[in-house]
Amino acid sequence: MRFPTLSAWLDWQERLHPRAIDLGLERVREVADRLGVRNFDCPVITIAGTNGKGSCVALIDAILTAGGYRVATFTSPHLVHYNERIRLAGRQATDAELIDAFERIDLARGDASLTFFEFNALAALWLCQREAFDAVVLEVGLGGRLDAVNVVDADVAVLSSVGLDHMDWLGTTLEDIGREKAGIFRAGRAAVLGSCAMPDSVFEVARTLDTRLNIPGRDYRYIVNDSRWEWSGRDSAFVGLPLPALAGQHQVGNAATALAALAELRHRLPLSFEQVAAGLRQVRLRGRFEVIAANPEWILDVAHNPDAASLLALNLRERPRAAATIAIVGILADKDAPGVVAPLLPQVDTWIAVNLGGPRGLTAAVLKQRCGALANGWLETKGVVEACERASRLAAPADRIVVFGSFHTVGPAIEWLARPAGSAAILARPQFG
Repeated sequence: MRFPTLSAWLDWQERLHPRAIDLGLERVREVADRLGVRNFDCPVITIAGTNGKGSCVALIDAILTAGGYRVATFTSPHLVHYNERIRLAGRQATDAELIDAFERIDLARGDASLTFFEFNALAALWLCQREAFDAVVLEVGLGGRLDAVNVVDADVAVLSSVGLDHMDWLGTTLEDIGREKAGIFRAGRAAVLGSCAMPDSVFEVARTLDTRLNIPGRDYRYIVNDSRWEWSGRDSAFVGLPLPALAGQHQVGNAATALAALAELRHRLPLSFEQVAAGLRQVRLRGRFEVIAANPEWILDVAHNPDAASLLALNLRERPRAAATIAIVGILADKDAPGVVAPLLPQVDTWIAVNLGGPRGLTAAVLKQRCGALANGWLETKGVVEACERASRLAAPADRIVVFGSFHTVGPAIEWLARPAGSAAILARPQFG
């Protein structure tokens, strides 16, 4: 064995490949073939999108689990522990399982150099094949066409949304980005869109491949009626569903997308109304407008691009107004910092900028510089923990504290809140809505 601990393996993987992001399928496909992890006996759903893909994974997992099915999922990045990325029938992968997977991958790769994410994706595929699962759900890490999970031919592809993000890698226009994300489509198979307002390139890819598109407003519809909603597709419908237990009005749209994907598999994975309703009630997802009921109230959201920030602003605007709102913000260097900050300006009274470490991180000072006049009057702290401590001292009981901008911002806040010293350990019973 190369390393005895998970942390040692992860440290080594971060240094193995000369570039942290190196899109392309040649390396990972070759190793996947050697491992025999590209084909599954159960249905596979692959989910891409600028925003909403994590929610779709959680919703599909919860609904299928409520239906009695064993589901394996792969998502990224993690908030607190790396193990969060791979869930096997409702539990996180253990350190021992991950180490075993990494050892197998290391032996199979030969001289091939793999990125950190490629190791991660291959470990997920290997662990998903060790047990008998009824469905596997794979979240794309970046883009779609050249992302490591795309070595698997999914039975159903989901494209939740297309927005301007990761432009250094995917292109500078929505058409470019849409074409890359639609790269998860397969000839003659189903693809579900989370919005009808997609770039033309998405539809062009589908036409070229003869992909069977499932489009909202044409192939599936949903209507919200107060605390209930209804969904209808080509051959099935659910009336009187409970709202999903994820805060934010946009989550109904994500739930409708998830149901459209599951409808494509209804003959292999049938679901009753009661099972769908139970899954909607039971779904959980950390860091997506996660509301922690306390005095002051805390809201955690990984929003890290302009579209996600606009949704966060909308959700804050529609939530009963706190006396004052304090925002803790940390954003990575390759993100559109002014575009993320601007939608939140009307909702925030006090801003605290934090340093984010790592090769992609920004200092609070540089973040303020990039935001220019938008950052007038902002406070600075060394890191997320110090920002949480400062915000908790500044906030009155009737205020709210919003932590956003990155997984790397929200994750440390979750850890701090879980400590005895962190706001009286109020994270013990988080509220999702």
